[in-house]
Amino acid sequence: MKKSVLTRYRVMAYVTGVLLVLLTFGMIGKYVLDLNGAADFTRVVSIAHGWLYVVYLIFAFDLGSKAKWPVGKQLWVLLAGTIPTAAFFVERKISHELKARVAEDSPATAKA
Repeated sequence: MKKSVLTRYRVMAYVTGVLLVLLTFGMIGKYVLDLNGAADFTRVVSIAHGWLYVVYLIFAFDLGSKAKWPVGKQLWVLLAGTIPTAAFFVERKISHELKARVAEDSPATAKA
């Protein structure tokens, strides 16, 4: 498995996680605190999160298929982008798990 597969998953996990946390704060501001402008903020962030979550799903599925994960693990990783802060914890666990595997598959570099 290439390192780029893990890297793009990690980037999208962080982007999705940050947007979901921002969306959560926006919803609190809109519905609980009744803040001015929270509705517009929530609309923009929810659209961005929705589109980027699709990209996250594609990259996570690609990573899972190349890592040959069982279906349950694959579903947990895919759903991590829908639970605030879960993407951060799942990404960290997956990264630690796959770093050794990525290092094994990368070609050895020649030193002069």
